[in-house]
Amino acid sequence: MAVHPSAIVDPDVEIGPDSQIWHFVHLSRGARIGARCSLGQNVFVGCGVRLGDGVRVQNNVSIYEGVEVEDDVFLGPSCVFTNVKNPRAPISRNGAYTKTRVGRGASIGANATIVCGVTLGEYCFVGAGAVVTRDVPAYAVVVGNPARRHGWMCTCGESLHGTGRITCAACENGYTITASTCERRDD
Repeated sequence: MAVHPSAIVDPDVEIGPDSQIWHFVHLSRGARIGARCSLGQNVFVGCGVRLGDGVRVQNNVSIYEGVEVEDDVFLGPSCVFTNVKNPRAPISRNGAYTKTRVGRGASIGANATIVCGVTLGEYCFVGAGAVVTRDVPAYAVVVGNPARRHGWMCTCGESLHGTGRITCAACENGYTITASTCERRDD
């Protein structure tokens, strides 16, 4: 584990082995950072937030209380999470956070916004600048504002085309694709 001297690590924070915490990071009370994670410059991790193993957080990302990040997730530069659906400055909503889950292997592009209360399915891909306002299925590629499904993506990061039983041309992983779902096959 390597923590840069400019980072602020509050009490009761756990940092897994081989994780790297860079310049001006703030890890809030009760945060749990998994093994082999990398948190870039100016990252904020809220109270009680849990990051799985192998998570890569690029510069200028704030992960607020109520966000759950599973293993092997990529959070692009300056992507944004919210945790209150209807914020008002004079009304305190502390502790009334809406949960957001980022599934294993998901990738979120630079400057994307994830509105609280959604689930990002495993290995989904959120394009740069997208605004996600509803759940994203596993392996889906979503882009735009509001984000809409544009296709499917393999765990290796290559686009998948067609429906039915599909094999990734790059890594030969198998999938079953319908009009609205993509499921990995183990055959």
